[in-house]
Amino acid sequence: MSEAPFVRHAGRADLPVVAELAARHAEYEQAAPPPADLATRLAALLFDTPAPRLRCLVAELPDGRLAGYATCSPELSTWEGREYLHMDCLFLLPGHRGLGLGVLLMDAVAAEARTLGLEAVQWQTPTWNDGAIRFYDRLGARAVQKVRYSLPVAP
Repeated sequence: MSEAPFVRHAGRADLPVVAELAARHAEYEQAAPPPADLATRLAALLFDTPAPRLRCLVAELPDGRLAGYATCSPELSTWEGREYLHMDCLFLLPGHRGLGLGVLLMDAVAAEARTLGLEAVQWQTPTWNDGAIRFYDRLGARAVQKVRYSLPVAP
């Protein structure tokens, strides 16, 4: 066991906790809860495919508990004619924010981008999430204002 928190890639055994963290994340962002079988769906995306696009990083405390996670995957920018790493989620449990874990997760996401040969990471956060906005601004990230849409498509 480490004496300091650290970030690592999630393993299959971590996925039930990651699914719980995702549920807490959705609740925090006032969104619909994830599906009940999220851990199984994540396993398929992370481990049960020959070339997984999704990466999942977890922040582990010295006692072995997970305090947060970040997920990311490569995406395309038509305007730039290249790929970037899209960070879909970054979440820390209340009580574990402001302790440096967010920086560890962001550093790990940036390392994923470098490993993939990508030059940028992009993400979004709700406009009301002042704490996250301050955190990202302190990192030197630049905000780009857009409105995000979602269109359900029937099978």
